[in-house]
Amino acid sequence: MRIVIAEDDPLLREGVALLLRAEGLDVVATAEDPAGFLRAVDEHGPDVAVVDVRMPPTHTDEGIVAAVEARRRCPALAVLVLSAYVEQAFATELLSSGSARLGYLLKERVGRVEEFMAALHRVADGGTAIDPDVIAQLLTRSGSGLDRLSPRERDVLALMAEGLGNGAIAERLVVTEGAVHKHIRSIFAKLDLPPDDRADRRVTAVLRYLERSPSTRS
Repeated sequence: MRIVIAEDDPLLREGVALLLRAEGLDVVATAEDPAGFLRAVDEHGPDVAVVDVRMPPTHTDEGIVAAVEARRRCPALAVLVLSAYVEQAFATELLSSGSARLGYLLKERVGRVEEFMAALHRVADGGTAIDPDVIAQLLTRSGSGLDRLSPRERDVLALMAEGLGNGAIAERLVVTEGAVHKHIRSIFAKLDLPPDDRADRRVTAVLRYLERSPSTRS
């Protein structure tokens, strides 16, 4: 797996690079600004890009803009975005180009090595990894059908949006896979989404629904 890292904080940039290399991954380039990141993508054609949301010069959405441009140049590129805060508006902007091979995590997850690496590999393998805190923020809002879900259905939806399949959800919630399947069918019915047992289309459907929810910032 060939990886490019775009992060303006030198300590975090080098820390992530060291972590990934220690895990046996190939960090082919690091960049401190969007221009350098896009040059690295053009030069190295990486499999995955780890990108900070806020980068120079204004430290607003330059990382997201660069990630979207990188995906335009290299559609097969997997992107894992890191943010210091829950910034749902930016997550939605990135996801609007399609949810496959995309992840959005809070930077604090980097310190939880097992979770961070699981998210990275899930994105690299074509899946989706959305930070639980981003999902939790959406699920605390009423309206748009979410208020019709039971507490257990909300738990299942949150885990689905993180990218977990039926077996992993069942294990996390300590229930049977049959129970998870039943909850998923009920979720889709309440959210007016077509049911599908395949994890990839299921996650895509959930994310499309979440993208339609009003954006918030915190």
